[in-house]
Amino acid sequence: MSHRRRRNAAGPPPPEGIGGSSTAEASSTGEERPDLPWAWALGSERRVLALALAFRAANALLVRTYFNPDEHWQCLEVAHRIVFGYGHLTWEWKRGLRSYLHPFIFAALYKILSLLHLDSPWFMAMAPRLLQSVFASFGDLYLYKLSKLIFNNHVAQWALFSQLVNWFMFFCITRTLSNSMETVLTVTGLYYWFVAIESVKGNSVVSKQQAASKQSPPSRKMALLIAALACAIRPTSAITWLYVGLLDFIQMKSKSRFIFLEVVPLGVFVLAVTTFLDCWMYGSRIIVPLNFLKFNLFSSGGDYYGTHVFHWYFSQGFPSMIWTFLPFSISGILKSREWRLAGLIVWVLVVYSILGHKEFRFVLPVLPFMFMFSGHNLAAMAQLKGKGHNEKGRLSRLKLSVILLILTNVPMALYMSLYHQRGTEDAMLYLSREAHDGRVKSVLFLMPCHSTPYYSTLHYNLPMRFLDCTPSENKGTLDESDRFLMNPADFVGEVFGNLSSFSHIVLFESEERHVKLLLRNSFQEVRRFFHSHFKVDRDLQSSVVVYSQKSVL
Repeated sequence: MSHRRRRNAAGPPPPEGIGGSSTAEASSTGEERPDLPWAWALGSERRVLALALAFRAANALLVRTYFNPDEHWQCLEVAHRIVFGYGHLTWEWKRGLRSYLHPFIFAALYKILSLLHLDSPWFMAMAPRLLQSVFASFGDLYLYKLSKLIFNNHVAQWALFSQLVNWFMFFCITRTLSNSMETVLTVTGLYYWFVAIESVKGNSVVSKQQAASKQSPPSRKMALLIAALACAIRPTSAITWLYVGLLDFIQMKSKSRFIFLEVVPLGVFVLAVTTFLDCWMYGSRIIVPLNFLKFNLFSSGGDYYGTHVFHWYFSQGFPSMIWTFLPFSISGILKSREWRLAGLIVWVLVVYSILGHKEFRFVLPVLPFMFMFSGHNLAAMAQLKGKGHNEKGRLSRLKLSVILLILTNVPMALYMSLYHQRGTEDAMLYLSREAHDGRVKSVLFLMPCHSTPYYSTLHYNLPMRFLDCTPSENKGTLDESDRFLMNPADFVGEVFGNLSSFSHIVLFESEERHVKLLLRNSFQEVRRFFHSHFKVDRDLQSSVVVYSQKSVL
């Protein structure tokens, strides 16, 4: 992704760091340094990392809600099965659509917890998010470093501010979704890619020596290795790296060297390692990326879970994620004229728009780059403030903007992380404690499939049953989850009879009234957990209700 360093581009000159003035120079000119109020904490990259680690750890502890099933069912549930020998594998794992690479990271965590005898319900629920918070903090660090490299230190400070304040990043980045890991790898990989461009195009002695020996910079190999890992975790990450690679490939003098001595060896190495891992775990010869792309891209298998209109990412999805930072980011794009990075964002949104099935998390990897542009715009506003372009006695545009961004993002981040859809998480933690105390024998979940965490949170090997939603090869065939929602009472009577084989039943309040007659003789409500103030999917799932057999009580 070719670019030139934006030292003289529209926007604020860097007050320090790469290409910027030193503190002494700023003082000698009498010019005010327009740093953030907490810029003292960002004096070095170590301090940035320390700040990010502390912030994301608190972030992880504050996320107590349910967002997407994949956080549990495609990662933690698999990791739990690897370490403890029990856990549910969804249909994707039976068809070889998922790689074990990402779950293995959390399997290592579970193994450590087990060896240290720390696998209690609380640790099992919170430790994975705390581990992900460490990865997320490195994503924050590399966003700071990338912003500093492309623009300057001052822009980097405001870009970091934007990412830490944004509600969706707070809500999503510490969750154990493969998209969260993909986001961290994308930002980190792009940093090394840009470093490689600088080292090749710069006039340093090192660059001249590399050019003379026709050696590519080590940072480019690092970028390609990280890109390969991102694609191994989520094959659709290739969409991002195809754009990045092609733009610079066109301008490369030694194209064959780049392909055959860099891309192919590193790609084959990562593919070989991940394929060996997957073949070992699946017990058969399998190439997961091919199966994944065949199902999701070539056969539109993802459409089974719902489709959206073509423009959804542009009109609803991405604007909802970036929220009130949107006008600042657009202004930053126009002021910075960093068109290729802006083009990456548009490219990813357009390609994902072609696919019928759309989700917020799919485009999470390009969200940090919007914060770079937001940081550029805020830094430009701070520069004007530093030059005295504000009226005394009135709030400056910068202060008003910061107040607006905080007031519109922080409350939303806390609400979505602490309250919206928390009932299913609370219910499973409750059942886990009850199971470890010997008061749960078996559980039936009468709710849309994958609405709760499962064995990875319960952490107790007992029979459990949920409503299946495996895609049928016959179009129009309703799965158990759909059949239950259409006629709850009839479905329960037909499939489960009198429900006597289960000691506990979990369901949403919206379906409770339909099956209450079936429960009143043998079951009694034991707990009710708040879940949501607003509609989720089809109904207002205001509460999660746990029933227990009276004989168990």
